[in-house]
Amino acid sequence: MPEVNFYQSESGKYPVIEFLDSLNGKQAQKITWVFELFEEMSVVPRQYFKKLKNTDDIWEIRIIFSGDIFRILGFFERNNNFILTNGFIKKSQKTPQSEIKLAEERKRNYYERKK
Repeated sequence: MPEVNFYQSESGKYPVIEFLDSLNGKQAQKITWVFELFEEMSVVPRQYFKKLKNTDDIWEIRIIFSGDIFRILGFFERNNNFILTNGFIKKSQKTPQSEIKLAEERKRNYYERKK
């Protein structure tokens, strides 16, 4: 089962944690619950998790709560670690290209710094 980890920027910030801190308590609690579900289940239901097409192996965790759709993007690292790169509230059906590009950029940055 995957382990959820947070991308850390070169400046020491955790963008997804900052995103969660910007939400109200109930929203953040629901998202955290989905992270726990993700870690505990061997197969995560598609309604919560899917690979984004035409990306550099970027995946999306999707949470619906009180009419809002929260999206957390990330990628798998070795040993089944899942690195969360960025989060946003989605207003449309299509994931914004700017958010995908940001996730891909953070993925590249993550691996460059690991060398």
